[in-house]
Parts: sequence; structure tokens; C-alpha cells
Amino acid sequence: MTSRIEDYALIGDCETAALVSRDGSIDWLCFPRFDSPASFAALLGTPENGRWRIAATDRKARVSRRYRPDTLVLETTFETKEGVATVIDFMPLRDGTNDLIRLVVGQEGSVDFSTDFVVRFDYGRTVPWVTRADDGTITAVAGPDRLILSTPVPLEGEDLHTAGSFRVSAGEQVPFVLTYSPSTTPRPTQPDVQAALANTESFWRDFAARCPSVGAWTDVVKRSLITLKALTYMPTGGIVAAATTSLPEQIGGPRNWDYRYCWLRDATMTLQAFMKLGYYEEASAWREWLMRAIAGAPEQMQIMYGLSGERNLLEWEPHWLGGYEGSRPVRIGNAAAEQFQLDVYGEVADAMMQAAAGGLQRHPRTRALSEVIMNYLESAWRRPDEGIWEVRGGAQHFTHSKVMAWVAFHRAANMAIKSGDRPAFAERCQRVADEIHEDVCRKAFDTDLGSFVQAYGSKTIDASLLQIPLVGFLPADDPRVIGTVKAIETMLMRDGFLLRYNTDHVDDGLPPGEGAFLVCTFWLADVYVLQGREDDARRLYERLVGLCNDVGLLSEEYDPIAERMLGNFPQAFSHIGLINTALNLARRTGPAEERVEASGQPVAQADAV
Repeated sequence: MTSRIEDYALIGDCETAALVSRDGSIDWLCFPRFDSPASFAALLGTPENGRWRIAATDRKARVSRRYRPDTLVLETTFETKEGVATVIDFMPLRDGTNDLIRLVVGQEGSVDFSTDFVVRFDYGRTVPWVTRADDGTITAVAGPDRLILSTPVPLEGEDLHTAGSFRVSAGEQVPFVLTYSPSTTPRPTQPDVQAALANTESFWRDFAARCPSVGAWTDVVKRSLITLKALTYMPTGGIVAAATTSLPEQIGGPRNWDYRYCWLRDATMTLQAFMKLGYYEEASAWREWLMRAIAGAPEQMQIMYGLSGERNLLEWEPHWLGGYEGSRPVRIGNAAAEQFQLDVYGEVADAMMQAAAGGLQRHPRTRALSEVIMNYLESAWRRPDEGIWEVRGGAQHFTHSKVMAWVAFHRAANMAIKSGDRPAFAERCQRVADEIHEDVCRKAFDTDLGSFVQAYGSKTIDASLLQIPLVGFLPADDPRVIGTVKAIETMLMRDGFLLRYNTDHVDDGLPPGEGAFLVCTFWLADVYVLQGREDDARRLYERLVGLCNDVGLLSEEYDPIAERMLGNFPQAFSHIGLINTALNLARRTGPAEERVEASGQPVAQADAV
């Protein structure tokens, strides 16, 4: 049976990532990139769809795990009556090869282990041709793909599995090195395991050491930063929304999407989190990715792209995968890439302003790009769109989308004013911003409800309305904002966490039912801070942090009834929320000596969460 989502840990090399279950099984791994076909796909099917398990043979063994401090090196410790041993899992940063290393280390007495190595290329479908060399090395080949497994443990093939057993005693180490390479290339050189481990630890610790203090939440913020870095595709600077596809938003339901791509919205918020903590190298790399990805006609700008800026993300279903706990369909690719989502223009404009405010040197194409986009957006903002939640039930005039269109013009006007050489452009942008502001306040506020609503003419409440004060559209103490927060608390709160919207009342093109959306609940905590409700914000934040699994990871959603994580994992959006709320709380509620400063400047009020 597949492990619960919260029972997985993440390892990665900033180009791809693997999910490791609590019982030592790697159930998801795509080589050589996040969005490549999976070689181990048991996560979305069965062990016959590919997995690699190394675990104590004693089923009663006590299992504990942790990341080595400030790293992405995972330690899973098995304690039996006869001894204690630890499996160390990590992926070295690439240096010409793509490696995953598992090192079994004896600590006390002796522990018996078994390993089950099942490779299935092409998302769990293709059985490779497996051969054994004289030195015991196992090679699995199918078409363009090749995996090479090197270990001193004797391995035997049986029923299309490669299995072995071994004993490790105190002081002994048993290595397993898995290397991916194209089948047409020479066999790569096997890395030195100890050197690779030391270099990997050093990389992650050097990265984490740059994080400033965030008071009592420094450790969880560091873990979230490491997770966001692990979701960054280092060759291009692109940031994926999650490491997985098709983990369900409701067990057994069809709300299963491929998140292994770069959403402008998610990546922009990641950029802002990086900059607030002083990680300008990562922010600059993402901006370069952005400028390449959106180059071209503004009307062709997509809401998401591939890791290198690819635009063709056609959605299809691998029928041979049964889905996580039977949640079908499994989807590869994402048809939402073809949607019109107005809010991303505001997200990008906000990111550009934040980059300039943070001290990043102005990109040579920023000015020309802003003018071209604003020219297009001057008429496009009037169109209905599919909105932030990517509904498949038809376009609407979503309130959040219009607010973010206001953000685009408001930020563009501010940047033009600061440059001092484009007064006419600044005046035009401000005029359109004022027009959008008046339109939203007139058409999106329901006087009967005393709240803004999801879309013009709707009676539905949406958690994205929390962005109204967070982006500065209206002050947090405006009566309309206070009424909106009250409506959200009343209509969308489920056992202390927020739904995005009530799927029973909204035709989003799918059957109703999903979990609480974690980033929305972080937004509520941020609004509490702005409204001076610091105690409410702190209590809500502590509840959210309490949802992190034992190694500090969060999924997209949470089922408070079943007490289970839902959705793709780990989710960048959720970890962005964790970081930003910690910064807002530290700035507003912590003792003076703990208040956060990034690059010498206090963290800005949450005008871009």
C-alpha cells in the first residue's frame, strides 16, 4: 500500500527530486529533470510501477528519521532488538552525472536489511532490459534511458525485480549508487561516496547559513527555504510548483494535476520570499528565467512554462497508473497552460517592483517589456478569465483577477514615477489603475453580504479576496475588508483552516470536494497581522506549522477530518506562505532584537505576499 503523503521526505539535486517513504522506499523519481517521465512511479500505482526500497527486514523495527541539520541529506534510522542502523539518502549536485546515493551505516549491534529494486521507465510502464556485469553492477536499459546500480551487495533477479539481502554491523557502511545517463553515452564514472556526501552537506549548509534570524521560527523558515531551493531547476532558474503530479486534492477524486512546471504566480511569490531573506542570487536567476520565458507577444504570455521556458505542456493520462489510493485520472502535462489568467500580469509587475526595491540591477528589457504588457493589458483587463484557481467551468470576471490587474498598473506607475523620465506613461498607468479600482469596488462588493465576492454578480466568497489588503488595494481596516474577512471566517473556515471556496456552490467544471488550502490560511494570518490581531495570527500560524510532517514538509492541502495531507508535495505555495507569515509576525510581534531585517532594510509590510 502506498504511504500517506505526509510520510514522504524529499531529496534532490536542484534538477530533479525523489520522494522517500518512512519505510525506506523511493516511490517517485523522474530522471533527468523534474518533468521527465518517472523511473519509479509506485506513488501513483503499485510497486510494479517502479520503486526502490531499502529497509530492515524486521517489520517491528522502530523507524525514525531526520534531515541532517540545514541540509537535504535524509537519515532514516531502523532500531531492532539486535541493533541500530541508518540509511543515508542524498542526491549530489550534478557534476556531469545524475546520481542518487544510499548509504547504510551500522551504529549498534547488527541489523538485517533487504532491498527491492524495481525500475519501470515511462511513468511505470516500460520494463527495462536488466544485465549484471562481472563486478555485480546492475544496468537497466530501455530506449533512451539507462540506470546503473553499483553496490557490494549481491543482487538477484526474480519476477522482474532485482533483490538482495545483507547485514550491517556497528562501524560498517554499505553503499548503493544509482546513476542515470542516456543509453547512447559511455558509462559514467561512479562518484566517491564519502566525497559526494561531504560536498552535498556543504552545499546545503552554505545555502542555509545565509538565512537571517526569524526569531522562534528560524528553523522552520530555513527548512522551507531549503525546500524551495530544492524545487529550483538550477540550469535555468525556473521554480516548479511541486515535485509531483496527480496527488489528489480529495482522496479518490479527480482533482489531480501535474505541478512539475513553473507557474509565474508561484515562482513570483518564491522570488519575493527569497528577496525578503536576502537570497538575491536565486532571485536574479529566476528573473532571468522569467525574461526568457515570457519573451514575445504579450497576448501569448502563459501562466506557466516548462523548466526551460517550454510552452507546450499538453495534458494526457497514463491509463496504466491506478492513481494515488485510486484517485484518477493521473495527469501528465497541464491544460491550464492554455488558460487566460489575468492575475499573473499583476504578479509579474509586483515582482519587478520588488526586485528593483530589493536592489537588483534593472534588467535591460524591463522598461520595454512593461510598456508592451501595459499596452496589451489596458484592454485585456476587461475580459473574463479562468482566475487564480484555474477553474474549468468557464471564464468569469473574478475579483482577484481584477485586483491583480490593478496591481500591474499601480506598480508600473510607481516604477515609472521613480525613474522620473516617463511622466506620460506613469500618468496613463495610474489612470487605468484608478479605473480598475472603481470598477472592482462597484461591481465586486455585495452590500447584502457586507463583503467582496468571488466574481462580479456572484454570491460566493473566495479566500483569494484576502489579497485585497495584502497587495494594498484597500487598507486592512477598511470596513469592506473587515466585512470580507468576517465572511471568509464564517463561510470558508473548516476546523480552523480555510477552503479556497466552497466547491459545493461553485461550478468549477469538476465534482465538489477538496481539502483546506494551506496558503490561503497563511494569507488569513497575514491579514490578521495587518489588522492588529497579532494573537489570532500567532495562534493560526502555530496551527499551520504544526501540520508540517516530521521532516518539516507541507503539501498543498489538508483534510482536517481525516488529519491527512492532500495535493502535490512538497508544495512551493505552502512553504512560501510559511516563510512570509513568519516574517510578518517577526516584524510585528517579536521582541525588537528578533525583528527581521533583510539586506539592511526592514521586511516590507505585506504588499506582496
